[in-house]
Formats: sequence, C-alpha cells, structure tokens
Amino acid sequence: MPGVPGQPAGGRSRTAPDTLRPLRGGPGAWSGRVARETTDGGTTVFEGLHHVQLAMPAGQEDAARRFFGGVLGMVEVAKPPVLAARGGAWFRAGGLEVHLGVEDGFRPARKAHPGILVADLDAVVRRLREAGQEVTRDGDFPGFRRVYASDPFGNRLEFLEAITS
Repeated sequence: MPGVPGQPAGGRSRTAPDTLRPLRGGPGAWSGRVARETTDGGTTVFEGLHHVQLAMPAGQEDAARRFFGGVLGMVEVAKPPVLAARGGAWFRAGGLEVHLGVEDGFRPARKAHPGILVADLDAVVRRLREAGQEVTRDGDFPGFRRVYASDPFGNRLEFLEAITS
C-alpha cells in the first residue's frame, strides 16, 4: 500500500504486525513505533533521528534563544567550538534536538518543516500565543491533534499530540 508508513511502494513489507499499529482515528493514524527489520529481511542500521536543522539569518542567535529557549522551553546545547564559529544555536528538549544554522541568502522554509511530537499541545499553543505567535490548527492528520506556527525567522513548525482516547 503506497503512502502508508511501513509499506514501501509496491506493497511489499517485512514489518512485524505489531510494529506499526493503527491508533484510534482510523486509517492513516500510526503509533510511530518503527520497524527494526528492513524490507529485504535484514536489520536496519538506523537508530532514529539525531536532530533537525533549520536555517536562520546571520546575527539572530538572541532571537533564536528567546523563541526556542524562552517560548518553547528548550535548553540550549553548547556547539563544538569549530561549529560555534559558524554562528547559529542548538536546542534540546526530551528526545528532540533542533540545530539552527546560519545561511547566507537566508529564506525561511515555509513548506518543509519538522513535525514535533508534544505531550501537551494546549500548553504549547498557550506559550506560542502568549509570545504573540500566530497558531493555525489543522485536523487533517488522523490520530493526532496538530497546529502550525513559525519560528522568529519564518520557518514553519508543526506540533502534534497523539490522540490516545
């Protein structure tokens, strides 16, 4: 079944039956558990996603700190010295790490975006709105409540909370 997590094009899958289990919310709502087996019967070499990188304009590290640290409550991670010299900032919370890198000729990502799983979407929305951020609700992803917002540089961010009941 093309377009379904765990199902490669052509419909051939080696995913264990309980690896991707549907959530309440109907077809297309998935648990997020990932198969440890590949489509050819081997074991995957992938462990997970270490970080997502977003671009930012030069000299805007303080704005990044106010938003990712202050508004979202993420902790800034010290960059290795060789990378710190390039500018930008790194942030971490839970299992998520966001790296912001300075990009010459910066243009915000308005379509491409990280999908950030959260435990309390209402709290995230409250924090965003209190900071004056525009928040757009979207009910089109079965099994999840989700919203879109932007970082101070205009990069699109998606926040999702799984519907458990």
